[in-house]
Amino acid sequence: MKKLTFIILILIQSCAMDKDVLITISTPYGDMKAILYDETPLHKKNFIELSESGKFDSTIFHRVIENFMIQGGDVNLIGDDEIDYTIPAEFNENLFHRKGEIAAARMGDDVNPDKESSGCQFYIVHGKVYKEEELTLDINALYGGVRRLLQEDEYSDMRQKFVDAQNDPEETQKLAISLSEVCEEKYGIQIRKNISEDVLKAYTTVGGVPHLDGAYTVFGRIVEGLDIIDKIAAVKTGPADKPLEDIPMIFKIKKISKAKITKDYGYTYPK
Repeated sequence: MKKLTFIILILIQSCAMDKDVLITISTPYGDMKAILYDETPLHKKNFIELSESGKFDSTIFHRVIENFMIQGGDVNLIGDDEIDYTIPAEFNENLFHRKGEIAAARMGDDVNPDKESSGCQFYIVHGKVYKEEELTLDINALYGGVRRLLQEDEYSDMRQKFVDAQNDPEETQKLAISLSEVCEEKYGIQIRKNISEDVLKAYTTVGGVPHLDGAYTVFGRIVEGLDIIDKIAAVKTGPADKPLEDIPMIFKIKKISKAKITKDYGYTYPK
């Protein structure tokens, strides 16, 4: 009997581990469905608790910047019990700011050097699509090196090419990129950036906000409803980037199998 009970408990535990939470965020512009990452357990637990308790319901997107992000979740704005705790940062190099990612807002580095997250405020990445060279090259370092190079007599022919292309920004950039290796070797400057293929592909296709990587904890993803982000990001805003009309949210949680999430929403769980 004890052995049977133990087997049943193991089966129950196994079934629980095979399930995950799917969160529906309802807005006047439509619904978004989100998953939360197992790699950020502290943020995941906190977000689920706030969603289940209804704390997030009727909160608004209070800061909206097109091509950047839409921010909400400040329960203190609706007169609820004040949330003033923070959550330790949970950075992961595989979790980055592609469009649709959910990340935690926080106070600035001057008062928050450990980059701890707000206990309730979050943002959803809108961002933009980048060109490959914008991500793989330090453009400021590149043009700084090129300016030095063109002052040297041996590069007078190249200098003339830049003069001829001065009204063609695309051609100017191509010329500059062609000199990147020379500048690195000649002046000992770092122009090329290390970036993984996955990150490069995401930012050059889906888009995002790469300069936030490593500075804010990314802990979830919108797996359905990216068009809703576009609609919210495009609303008219006033002072402090606050939408002129409130955009409230209602949160619903449902536990379903990870296999179904993968099948229906295309998210593959890390092994």
